[in-house]
Amino acid sequence: MAELDQQALHSEMTAWRRDLHAHPEFGFEEQRTAAFIAAKLREFGLEVAEGVGGTGVVGTLTRGSGNRAIALRADMDALHIAEQGRQAWRSQMPGTMHACGHDGHTSMLLGAAKLLAGEGGFDGTVRFIFQPAEEWGRGALAMLGDGLLERFPFEEVFGLHNMPGLPIGHFETRSGSVMSAEDNFEIVLKGLGGHAARPHAGQETLVAACALVVNLQTIVSRRLSPADIGVVSVTELIADGTRNALPGTARILGDCRSFRPEVSAAIEKEMRRIADGTAQAYNVAAEVAYTREFVPLINDAALVDEALAAARSVLADDAVRVAADDAVRIAAEPMTASEDFARFLDHVPGCFVFMGNGDTAPLHNPSYDFDDMALLHGARFHAAVVRRRLAVG
Repeated sequence: MAELDQQALHSEMTAWRRDLHAHPEFGFEEQRTAAFIAAKLREFGLEVAEGVGGTGVVGTLTRGSGNRAIALRADMDALHIAEQGRQAWRSQMPGTMHACGHDGHTSMLLGAAKLLAGEGGFDGTVRFIFQPAEEWGRGALAMLGDGLLERFPFEEVFGLHNMPGLPIGHFETRSGSVMSAEDNFEIVLKGLGGHAARPHAGQETLVAACALVVNLQTIVSRRLSPADIGVVSVTELIADGTRNALPGTARILGDCRSFRPEVSAAIEKEMRRIADGTAQAYNVAAEVAYTREFVPLINDAALVDEALAAARSVLADDAVRVAADDAVRIAAEPMTASEDFARFLDHVPGCFVFMGNGDTAPLHNPSYDFDDMALLHGARFHAAVVRRRLAVG
């Protein structure tokens, strides 16, 4: 097949990305985005299934007679953040923006689909998975629950995420633990509110809540082994008091990060113990709700090697950074952020890669914007993975 004009492809991807950026949609609301993706995939000649797991889209491309199938995944949802950018393609949806680069991820996977449909160079089947609702950890489960693996079987899966601060044209990954689990908690303290001038007459909860916030910090510093990575962050403290009224109810919310189920279980156990003890000390009651939203993302070692080899095939060797036992290279430490891609890795082996996005603002920042110069690198990386894993002959 004829080789595509890559500069023309880059221009197309840039137009797609900016259109998607201007029309962001929150998780499970990606109707316009999904329709845009489906139309492009059909234009490229792929088989397309819509409405997978709500708003998810799966494109299928087969070449040759090979019976193996692999999957490439991109997320497509936006965040409830008000954009502060002034670019022509800024969000047209007040209070919602692509602050994590999912517009870029979607455009790169579309670019890879067009590249592979036009050029071929592989023997087997590729599933192009466009996932909804990554940001709140529900989209992958929804697609899996809708029969993704049974309807569109694949043996391994690859994904990537842009990374501000990493130069464009650079890739980074590691074997084993890459991103953490995320657990959410809510602790409700209940007492008896009253007049601010008479604290002794009631069972106010604010002082107890303040003590509990401090006590929770001992979970990581005193209850976990120093060899284990754990984070316990209180993010909200909400009370029902006012200037001259002591609160009778206080809510403490936050999240926890870890890389092993045993550590997650230990954090929950200690949190419940500390909440109960603190509540008793201040003569109030405590209720703890603890949920597990994201699981740890664990890369397959062999597929990490394959992903890095794919990156090297399209980039200079010194543009690939790998976490390995090589002191000369810059190691990618595990990140305590979380990623819904991990749910797929509970079922099939895979690899998740970080791709440089240059000097853009941080992820989830109202001034963030994906750098279009990175688009072609991502599309070519996806295509190179397919051609390695479904090699002709």
